[in-house]
Amino acid sequence: MITVDLHPIFQNNRDIELTLRQTIFRAAQAGEDVQFIPGKGSGQLKQRVLTFLAQKHIKKLYHAVETLPGNSGRVIVRMAPPGSRSAAPVDDEEDHDWGM
Repeated sequence: MITVDLHPIFQNNRDIELTLRQTIFRAAQAGEDVQFIPGKGSGQLKQRVLTFLAQKHIKKLYHAVETLPGNSGRVIVRMAPPGSRSAAPVDDEEDHDWGM
């Protein structure tokens, strides 16, 4: 499991986004689960992690997100097995007949 502590970068929005993105893509390639540690604090950093994970193109890379009730200071992302994902994102517009 890949563990990423977000405390050292919590004030830098750019670093947070970059760290989340790089970690998720690295974990997807390796087929490893990820544990993000946003800390307990006000919950804003945890919400930011959950918002990032809710993006459509990111959701395709994992199969579950766990936030443990007894430990609100971490978010666990269970990655989909490597063979279960398509190699390229699916474009939903291809399914439509636009009358052409």
